[in-house]
Amino acid sequence: MATKVAQPGKIPTTSKQPEAVVVRFAGDSGDGMQLTGGQFTLSTALAGNDLATFPDFPAEIRAPQGTLFGVSAFQINFGSREIDTAGDQPDVLVAMNPAALKVNLPALNPGGLVIVDSGEFTKRNLEKAKYESNPLEDDTLAKYDVLKLDISAMTIEAVKDFGLGNKDALRCKNMWTLGLALWMFDRPRKPLHDWLNKKFATKPDIAKANIAALDAGHAYGETAELAGPLKQVHLDPTPTEPGLYRTVTGAEAISLGLIAGARLLRLPMFFGGYPITPASAILHHLARMKEFNVTTFQAEDEIAAICAAIGASYAGSLGVTSSSGPGIALKTEAMGLAIMTELPLVIVNSQRGGPSTGLPTKTEQSDLYQAVYGRNGDAPLPVIAARSPADAFECAIEACRIAVQYMTPVMLLTDGYIANASEPWKIPDPDAFERFPAQFLEEMNGTDADGNPVLLPYKRDESGARPWIKPGTKGLMHRIGGIEKAVDTGHIDYSPANHSAMTKARKDKIGNIRVSDQQVALGEKSGELAIVGWGSTYGPIHQAVRRARAEGLDVSHIHVRHIWPLPANLGELLKSYDQVIVPEMNTGQFKTVLRDQYLVDAQPLNKTSGQPFTINEILGVIKGALG
Repeated sequence: MATKVAQPGKIPTTSKQPEAVVVRFAGDSGDGMQLTGGQFTLSTALAGNDLATFPDFPAEIRAPQGTLFGVSAFQINFGSREIDTAGDQPDVLVAMNPAALKVNLPALNPGGLVIVDSGEFTKRNLEKAKYESNPLEDDTLAKYDVLKLDISAMTIEAVKDFGLGNKDALRCKNMWTLGLALWMFDRPRKPLHDWLNKKFATKPDIAKANIAALDAGHAYGETAELAGPLKQVHLDPTPTEPGLYRTVTGAEAISLGLIAGARLLRLPMFFGGYPITPASAILHHLARMKEFNVTTFQAEDEIAAICAAIGASYAGSLGVTSSSGPGIALKTEAMGLAIMTELPLVIVNSQRGGPSTGLPTKTEQSDLYQAVYGRNGDAPLPVIAARSPADAFECAIEACRIAVQYMTPVMLLTDGYIANASEPWKIPDPDAFERFPAQFLEEMNGTDADGNPVLLPYKRDESGARPWIKPGTKGLMHRIGGIEKAVDTGHIDYSPANHSAMTKARKDKIGNIRVSDQQVALGEKSGELAIVGWGSTYGPIHQAVRRARAEGLDVSHIHVRHIWPLPANLGELLKSYDQVIVPEMNTGQFKTVLRDQYLVDAQPLNKTSGQPFTINEILGVIKGALG
């Protein structure tokens, strides 16, 4: 059966336009798919559509060109309604070579549109992709609409006036593809022209070549539309609250939130980090923000990074460090030091697939046990989980507040999906945030038996926090370190009674942290079924519950930000439902915490593939539970 070439099945070509479309760009890791997706995201945001993205990187630093394990992809879900996820199945797949087609085709909607660079479907590339025959010539694509374009040849033709060799010319083919996508979804080209001129300001010929390729792809769409095989789709802007918006990734939002938190505390910030995927982007962003009194330090290893941050906190700055699971493991002993010394510290864990090196570029939520329990001794610390890229901003501020108010390290959990994905973010009014300036002890805070003033560095306030004392403050010299301290005085004390008292004091301080009551994200405060999530599962859970409720099913969505300590009302809230299901990208870690704390029969829905949940996966479980 010959492959059909027709109009897009999932992209209506009638006057009725879709509310949302999912597009995936896929190619070799050197084809610029992340850049293409990023710029298409920018144009989509400027068009006023809501959006969510999912960059999917290969694990290898530079896999052999054209191989299956070197495929890089970028998916964007955008539309004229609220978008919470990057979409389940793409409606459009742009595949730049056979390997990209083979890896990504199973995800495409039946009847979806495949756009392929036919010039890359050579015998050698087909062999690399493990194809026994050319999928453009057999039945492989029979259930899809297909647009076969020799993008490579058309790109070379578009830039021939700029004196580039074939290798350099082909580097522009992602811009040709982007131009076609801009035309297909009615996007302006000028912002991309401006961006290319700025990016290649010192190489104007390269800028002109990329612009020529972009314009050629756009022109092809106009010409093809006249012939009929391809139609233009327009999505109206999403109704939004007036304000200043930008797209933001989770790493960007955390960086901005940490800066905002430090400003609200009126403290300088010190960030100690060591490169690790996917956490490195936080270091990169903060390094460009020195004007906000931020000092960044790339240490020689993870242990040095956190110890430097602890030292900065001891000296009176807001100490911050960041890593992913393997690096967090290395930082564990130093976390105990921060807990024992009771110094403020923010620790960001951008989770990835594990254990060990695991899946360094894929997403997972498997560090929850590590965050809540993973230290020697009884060493509790607060744990907060961001639910989306934009939400990471407020979570970072919350982490800064708790760290200083309660004199404790705080762990902020994100994951590879949140760190790399992007969504629109309404830039908040800085004056809308309540300031919580840090307080330092500057005089004696106790008296001895004779009534003389004395320093009590471990005397606690009503929240259980000890005072923060800057080194060098006159008359306030005190001991600090990892050995057990005496109640109030901070002198070294190994006695059983003292260790018991201090262990209880540290535990009670964390247990009594005041966090907001748990709200129901969607649905009722009681009923047949509650879907309980945390972290980046928010989007697919929310959309699945929304669809289930539209079908009349009694299901609600609860999403927990404060993982430890848990909200005070959460136990009673969960017991008001007949069933509780907990979707998470691990083998059931938060489910176990909920069972342990509340004795509720929480049931797991687990996924450990390195990919986010789809809406349909969760919707299917909801229908099964209520069927």
